[in-house]
Amino acid sequence: MSAALHLARPEDLDRVLDLVAAFHAEMEIKSDDALRRAAIEPLLEGLPYGAVYLIGPTRAPVGYIVVTFSWSVEFGGMDGFVDELFIRPPVRGRGIASEVLLQLPKTLGEAGIKALHLEVDREDEHAQRIYQRARFQSRDRYMLMTKVL
Repeated sequence: MSAALHLARPEDLDRVLDLVAAFHAEMEIKSDDALRRAAIEPLLEGLPYGAVYLIGPTRAPVGYIVVTFSWSVEFGGMDGFVDELFIRPPVRGRGIASEVLLQLPKTLGEAGIKALHLEVDREDEHAQRIYQRARFQSRDRYMLMTKVL
């Protein structure tokens, strides 16, 4: 199974929304069709704040990754945040997520992105190992804090 990445386009909307719905259901993220569509559609139409990549064959993707962009003084320019990464359960354990997390930073780095961040559940040791193998490092001095507006 290949972890080929394809930048998702407007015609991929239904495939992406199906994957997002599956991820949100698995992670018990409260969302509905309208919220997911409102979040994904602008990215597929070229909104410069992020990108959606389909993983695997474009007609039958096995997953997706969403990266959002911001500006960082600390890192000297544009940085990215892995907002969501999902691999369908039947194909997990084949190294697909690891391959994506090794391939995508190279692509983003070539495009001028200075750093890539992600959030991981403190209790999810399996995911932490995947991210560590891909050379993501915890920043023990910092923690992500959120205020919903």
